[in-house]
Amino acid sequence: MSAEATLLSQFTALDTATVSDALDACGLPAGQGGLRPMWGRPKVAGFARTIELEPLTGGHDGSHILTGTVAESGPLDVIVVANGGRTDVSSWGGIVSVGASVRGVRGVVTDGACRDVGQARELGFPVYARGQVPATARGRLRQRSSGEPVVIGEVTVHPGDVALADEGGVVVVPRDRAADVLAQAQRLAGREAAIEAEVRAGVPLPQAMRDARLAGKEDQ
Repeated sequence: MSAEATLLSQFTALDTATVSDALDACGLPAGQGGLRPMWGRPKVAGFARTIELEPLTGGHDGSHILTGTVAESGPLDVIVVANGGRTDVSSWGGIVSVGASVRGVRGVVTDGACRDVGQARELGFPVYARGQVPATARGRLRQRSSGEPVVIGEVTVHPGDVALADEGGVVVVPRDRAADVLAQAQRLAGREAAIEAEVRAGVPLPQAMRDARLAGKEDQ
């Protein structure tokens, strides 16, 4: 397994809440909610392939939105689509899910709505969005950029950043801070596992969940 694949596997072993806490501890933007899986309870981690959409004015020419980025993406990638949180028009659909699945893409996070969720579910392709809508992007949206930094909610996503998504939301880890955030998240996960074990064993909750302990200022 390559170093990049190992990194993603380690992030996949965590949840977005723990990684969000680690981002806080590292002074980085925390995770965000409102972006949820459109089917099932998948969890994905991958390197961000970014696309920004905008309203279409005038005629349409060239390839359909998203298709170029999908064709360039691969098994370590998560496609991240910026569409300003719009839920009145689809920013991801069934045929691009097929194309991404064929390429081995791990999933898509779109800051907007999607459609054709049944098709994505049948493919086993994870789609995270703010909702579903049947309205097509054709005649309504155009692609503004691909492979450039984009804003999702209040977080700027750069190409190559680590995007982790599960039923709790989405977190984005800057690629150059990934090792630091991962190490912090693993420490937090271990601490929380120890606290949970104590609570299950009968230790009173106020004793187990001491603020100093949660903050990492004491060993137990």
